[in-house]
Amino acid sequence: MTRYKTIVSLFAFATTAIALQTSPGLAFSSEAQQMCSGDAMRLCSSEIPDIPRIRACMVRNKAQVSPGCRAVMDREHAAARKREAAAQ
Repeated sequence: MTRYKTIVSLFAFATTAIALQTSPGLAFSSEAQQMCSGDAMRLCSSEIPDIPRIRACMVRNKAQVSPGCRAVMDREHAAARKREAAAQ
């Protein structure tokens, strides 16, 4: 049973990390993965493994994420907007 829980936890963490890393609107860095993985598991575990749904869940629940995760999300979202503006 412990081994099963470990495998499930590792799968969930990996899925969350991939979701955070591949978000086009919020291109999360390794810092964001580190700061937000716990929040993603707590708030959005029911969305795993659907990456777009995890991404939408994190944005929808932004008010409930930890301060560190929120700060990283804000910073990286601002950087993505700046890149988008520069590309136009």
